[in-house]
Amino acid sequence: MKFTKMHGAGNDYIYIDARALKEDWPRLSRSMSHRHYGVGGDGIILIMESDIADLKMRMFNADGSEGEMCGNGIRCFTKYAIERGIVQPPQDGLTVETLAGVRTVVPRYEDGKVTGARVAMGKPGLMPQDLPVELDPAKGYPEGPVLDYPFEMGGRHLPLTFISMGNPHAVTFLDEPVAEFPLHTIGPQVEHHPMFPRRVNFEVVNRSGPGQLTARVWERGSGETMACGTGACAIAVAARLLGIATGQVDITLPGGALRIDWDGQGEVFLEGDAEEVFSGEWTG
Repeated sequence: MKFTKMHGAGNDYIYIDARALKEDWPRLSRSMSHRHYGVGGDGIILIMESDIADLKMRMFNADGSEGEMCGNGIRCFTKYAIERGIVQPPQDGLTVETLAGVRTVVPRYEDGKVTGARVAMGKPGLMPQDLPVELDPAKGYPEGPVLDYPFEMGGRHLPLTFISMGNPHAVTFLDEPVAEFPLHTIGPQVEHHPMFPRRVNFEVVNRSGPGQLTARVWERGSGETMACGTGACAIAVAARLLGIATGQVDITLPGGALRIDWDGQGEVFLEGDAEEVFSGEWTG
């Protein structure tokens, strides 16, 4: 089976043209994603035929669970599809079917190669049922959006703002540097907390200047990743709802920077790079 390793801001996935393939994709993702015994990655992403868009994207996390959407992954998906001639370069953007809905991706070119893209990520979901999250009735929260929800873990007060980008996110803004936050300890506890019946992606964020945020992400099913496109979108939406930032936001993650635009009402737009690392053949 031929594959290509690609990344967007360090969020790396293994890409497979699956249009004529049938496999146990969860098992394959667990095997291929292993960083010691496999190719290594945050998961696998499949290129498939679609009846409602130009192509369909399926993504499986490193633990084999299927994710609804991946903002970094869909940019690389677009690069893969265009540069391998699966689709013609789109004039108005490539439409991609995902479990979170159809997304439109406008590629960015340099010297005839796709080097990045701008993605229309859809409208954020702001109601508790959009994640879903089961709130404590005793805390008296009205029907969404839920901002700075009181939450404690590991002896820390971590007020959470809940955002759905087609997948669930819980965002907290910290005073301590995110680089010093024990994400590998607290991240999995938040991900698997019983208030999140479908688990959750967890973002810790610092304000680093006007329109500038710094973050780390614990991804549901993959652990800490170098970047997370849907997570960056959720961070930008939370920042605007909390009055921390407005308009365009640049978010620095361990693997690179992502730019997010949200007008407070419509779709969220994500812009970032797309890079190919290497190709090979999997015989495992």
